[in-house]
Amino acid sequence: MAYRIGFGIDFHQLVEDRDLFIGGVKIPHHKGAKGHSDADVLLHAICDAMLGALALGDIGVHFPDTDQAYKNIDSKILLEKTFQLIKAKGYQVVNVDSSLCLEAPKIKPYVNAMQQVIASILTISIDDVSVKATTTEKMGFVGREEGLVAYATVLLEKKS
Repeated sequence: MAYRIGFGIDFHQLVEDRDLFIGGVKIPHHKGAKGHSDADVLLHAICDAMLGALALGDIGVHFPDTDQAYKNIDSKILLEKTFQLIKAKGYQVVNVDSSLCLEAPKIKPYVNAMQQVIASILTISIDDVSVKATTTEKMGFVGREEGLVAYATVLLEKKS
């Protein structure tokens, strides 16, 4: 097939005494995401979308949280490693569409920086990276600021 679509989703708890990284950008906030790596929910969802497009499993298969090599790793490295897997299969990224669900902080001031980070790693134009956000109107664990969620869809194209 010339084109493949992948979908990814990731969840992380929000806790005190952790930095908050979203889309490869450190965002000032009184809580951060809990995880084995830096817990960048957006980059993890994008990794899963890319892997899923080619039926390569998920982020946990390639970067297990039982492996100390990935303890506190920068998720930009995980995205780069995932991109290398995609390229090794003869594909390139066409575009990324993503959505974040969180009550706080507001991410609008950081969206451009996130797009730049993601576009740079995936060697695509910033115009090919969409990062959006919404709240859950105070409902559920996201609404109570106990966690955050990211969804990502990625289109891959077979290189000619």
